[in-house]
Formats: sequence, C-alpha cells, structure tokens
Amino acid sequence: MRNLILNADDFGLTRGINEGIVRAHRDGILTSATIMASADAFDHAVEQSKQNPGLGVGCHLVLVGGTAVAPVEEIPTLASKDGRLPDSLGIFVTRLSTGRIRLKEIERELRAQILKIRSAGIEPTHLDTHKHTHAHPAVMEAIGRVATEFGITRVRKPMEDLQDSWSSTRGESGISIELMAAAAARAATPLFHSVARRYGLLSPDHFLGLAMTGHLGPEALGRLIRSLQEGTTEIMLHPGLCDSELQKVETRLLQQRDAEMRALIDPGVKSAIKERGIRLITYAGLN
Repeated sequence: MRNLILNADDFGLTRGINEGIVRAHRDGILTSATIMASADAFDHAVEQSKQNPGLGVGCHLVLVGGTAVAPVEEIPTLASKDGRLPDSLGIFVTRLSTGRIRLKEIERELRAQILKIRSAGIEPTHLDTHKHTHAHPAVMEAIGRVATEFGITRVRKPMEDLQDSWSSTRGESGISIELMAAAAARAATPLFHSVARRYGLLSPDHFLGLAMTGHLGPEALGRLIRSLQEGTTEIMLHPGLCDSELQKVETRLLQQRDAEMRALIDPGVKSAIKERGIRLITYAGLN
C-alpha cells in the first residue's frame, strides 16, 4: 500500500501563504501543514486551521531566520538582544558545532514555540524544522527530549534517498543547490534514526521534495507521485499566493509558491493519485 502525506511548510508566514495552503487543501490534495509560532500571520493561520479541521497541523520549529518566542534573557547564546535568531543555517550550524549555542537554550526555544501553538488550541500532529535544522544531531536530540515532554510522537525525517533525489531532478535546471542540500542531509541519516529510536519517534518511510524545493509544478509533482514506493511517503511543498506581503519577506520562494499551489489542485495530479490507488493521510494517520 502507498500512503502519502503532502505537507505545506511555512503556515503562518503571510496571509497569502495561509490562503494558498487552505485552497490547496480544500480544492486539492494537500493534507498537512506546519505552522510557525513566531510568524506575522500566525493568528490568521490558527483561525484558518480551526475552519479546516481536516487539515493536519504540525509545528514548523524555527531556529534560523526568525524571531524567538522564548524570553531573550533565557536564550542569550541563541538569540540577539532584540530577539533575532541566527540569520542563516550556516551561521547557526557553525555556532552550534563550536559550542557557542547552548543546547538547553535550543530546548527552551522549541518548548516555547510548541507551547504557543498548543495555547492557541492546536494539538500538533508532528514536528519539523525550518531549514531542516534537526538534521543536525544536537538539534535532533533536543527535539527528542522536547517531543517526549509534550507527548508528540511523530517527526519529519528530512533525508531524501539520493536515488529518488536524482530521479526527481533529472532534466530540471537550476536545482544544484537543492540537490547538494539533499545529499548533505542524507549523511546524517544513521544518527537521526538512532535518536528517533531512543525517543520513540515515528517518521514516514520516505521523504521527497528537498531536492525539488521551489520546482514542484504540476508536471514535477505528478512525476513524484507516479514514482512513489510502497509504504508512507511525505512530500514537502511550499504553496502560497505570491502577493505584495510576501515580496517584503526574506524568502527565496516567491512565484514558486503559486506554482506549487497550482500543482496541488491540478486535475492531472489528482488523477495520478487515483490511478495509483494512493491513500492520502496526515501525520495523525502514521503508525
């Protein structure tokens, strides 16, 4: 049997992204989204989530390129005095790997974000991280401890099989960075599985979308769906509306979000799901 979770990252980043996610769910095949606790359109995302109870909602935990939720005085090595988290993944990993960010502060920030989401009335289906920071073993360890505290048992495995990555990107242009990111994340797979087993965390069997970030139009998404293996697969997407609000946000994905939203409601993509007998689920259906 083939089960498929289609998850939209960045829920809450802007109202346009929220509206695109909801449209992809109501009119298309999107089953899941992960919400950002510190994002500007968080309250709007919470409202949209409650109006669409069939949409599974997890936590998109942010340790890079955002604003901290925990009090700044509790996380002095993680956030600046004005509450800003490290600007880039490279800066974050360098500081963490050289001991300049304390692991306990990462746990405090993760805990604060989950608490904010729960306090808004959302029971998270799972956890994932912005920029896949939990591919780093130290962050994954913090995720494991915090998830156990909150009774959350499901987490994204942000490692894409390199054969799948190559197959999905063949013939596409301008994706070398994404393909390298998929290869780098893959190197952390054994440590990820070790931590996940220790904390009893479940993940889908397969993960797709990292190598094709920003390139999942209808044709590419249909190709991924037709190539799904047995078991449960998560495909990561970034649907949304590219409006004036999004243009002001620090993100490299702009018009690409419109393309991914259109892919999720495309009749041909829907037909691929039906033809293959694929069951659409949320993380809540993962067991």
